Amino acid sequence: MREDEILVGSLMENSWLTLEQVAAACTVDPQWLLRHIEEGLFPHAESVAGVWCFSSTSLRRARRMRQLERDFDAVPELAALMADLLEELDDLRARAASGVVR
Repeated sequence: MREDEILVGSLMENSWLTLEQVAAACTVDPQWLLRHIEEGLFPHAESVAGVWCFSSTSLRRARRMRQLERDFDAVPELAALMADLLEELDDLRARAASGVVR
């Protein structure tokens, strides 16, 4: 495997990733991710002792936002709004599939 190849797979829900790992998985500079955090676009990111930690939910969000920004030249705020809507849609589909209705 080449050094620049990124493995895509399922993450365990209780796993935490570093800023550098998420940036590498999204093929962005860590500064891209930090700017988005500072703008409040990653509500699931946590800073523990000065180290940013990301869940699999944050990784999915980062990938979606990056793709929207790249493919549609979307501004970060619009990409974050679309990511919110896609997350809500995923949640609704999961609840519908499991038969849980609120």
